[in-house]
Amino acid sequence: MKQWDLHGKARQARIADGMAHAAGKVVAADKLVAFLEAVILSGDRVCLEGDNQKQADLLARALAQVDPAKIHDLHMIQSGVVLPEHLDLFDKGVARRLDFSYSGPQSARIARMLFGGKIELGAIHTYLELFARYFIDLTPQVALIAAVSADRDGNLYTGPNTEDTPTVVEATSFGNGLVIAQVGEIVDRVPRVDIPGDRVHFVVDAGKPFYVEPLFTRDPAAITETQILTAMLAIKGLYQPYGVRRLNHGIGFNTAAIELLLPTYAERLGLKGKICTHWALNPHPTLIPAIEAGWVEQIHCFGSEVGMDDYLRARSDIFFTGSDGSLRSNRAFSQTAGLYACDLFIGSTLEIDLKGHSSTITPDRIAGFGGAPNMGSDARGRRHPSAPWLQAGQEADPDTPAPLRRGRKLVVQIGETFGEANAPLFVEKLSALELAEKLNLPLAPIMVYADDTTHIITEEGIANLLLCRDKDEHEQAIRGVAGFTEVGRQRDKKMVERLRERKVIQRPEDLGIDPLDANRSLLAARSIKDLMLASGGLYRPPSRFRNW
Repeated sequence: MKQWDLHGKARQARIADGMAHAAGKVVAADKLVAFLEAVILSGDRVCLEGDNQKQADLLARALAQVDPAKIHDLHMIQSGVVLPEHLDLFDKGVARRLDFSYSGPQSARIARMLFGGKIELGAIHTYLELFARYFIDLTPQVALIAAVSADRDGNLYTGPNTEDTPTVVEATSFGNGLVIAQVGEIVDRVPRVDIPGDRVHFVVDAGKPFYVEPLFTRDPAAITETQILTAMLAIKGLYQPYGVRRLNHGIGFNTAAIELLLPTYAERLGLKGKICTHWALNPHPTLIPAIEAGWVEQIHCFGSEVGMDDYLRARSDIFFTGSDGSLRSNRAFSQTAGLYACDLFIGSTLEIDLKGHSSTITPDRIAGFGGAPNMGSDARGRRHPSAPWLQAGQEADPDTPAPLRRGRKLVVQIGETFGEANAPLFVEKLSALELAEKLNLPLAPIMVYADDTTHIITEEGIANLLLCRDKDEHEQAIRGVAGFTEVGRQRDKKMVERLRERKVIQRPEDLGIDPLDANRSLLAARSIKDLMLASGGLYRPPSRFRNW
């Protein structure tokens, strides 16, 4: 007779093996390596946090120290490959296969290891896509997670940086997997129960907080006048005419400049209350002046940001907070909000081709996607209307009768025509295609596809791709804002001027913007210290950003 509880029995066997190294649910840090060797099996699917920001760093170090003769060929499934230990697993032979979303700090090393055959790549995912697969065909057999504190029953307090944890635990624990949490301390009673103890099988007292990457902190002192110009174009050429109130900003100095121009430039345009009121966003420090000036009504966060906890606690009318007063973030929910409830995504990229595809892959770096492909896509399951969504749909498809015409999400790529090390933003062929050829991938890692991209903004102006009526117009609209890159120099000048007459392309002067007005005096804060002062001292910047 067939048995239907084999997975449950296998988990119970792991728990029994782990109990030999634990006191109840608590594992001592000095026994952690032996404990992991007892409960993890070769070939297991292991989800290690590995989030966008917070890292289960103690568990990562311990896993990298296990004997590869005992544990090998692990299949790592994690949203963020951030710490060196995440890749040490592959160098040492402990892990073999990887499915992930983001690898910013390790992007150069992961490229070398992929090219050298050290890592067998499953796929590069967007966050929501990877989370979905946790419940279908990539359910973890072991999850190694991070929390702020736990009680002895295993109830976890995840605090402001909850991030991916509820999703990982839900899939693992209810899918007959084993959940192991590192915590900063073990307490008699947690401030709030973010993860119930019956879903957590073991707890390790790390004796200190988990590591958090200050990923979304941008120093206003580093914002250039060119980036200020692109921000002015975005506000006056996109946010104002579409009336964008619900939105998401990607990481970068261009979007930081937009945030810092809201209380100054956008205020002068009379846009307060008309744009940028509701956000799916990490708590960007550069948004503090706009919040303090009354621009923002509500923000739901993917995660927190280093130094922002006291500020978030004090602004509970704006941010989602728990009974203890601290932020409650949730990456899966915020990604869903960005996909279905936001009318605009705007973010930077490293390469854009002539069709409008964009990618953050370069010849020597594989940074992954994070949430950008999800934020930067048009959700075809959306059914509720909004003014920006309907207006964009009308521009893209003027011939379909209104009751049957789908709206469109505004998906904007913003940047300077030449980026870091004078690398051109616009290219004939994406490096992502070369990567796919080199690794024999069935699908090139494109961040935002051309059919999702609606606008491109550079210092030359705005290209509204919704108004293009054929592939030639589409190509020339892109060339028309590509500046003095090789792609830009090959534009058809006459066609570009015709596109400008139709407002497919709009130059700064077409919008009444004088590039000479794009100067740092427009920024509501010009340094990290200014942001701290704007917060009333509630924002406590990371030490690396302090120069006072």
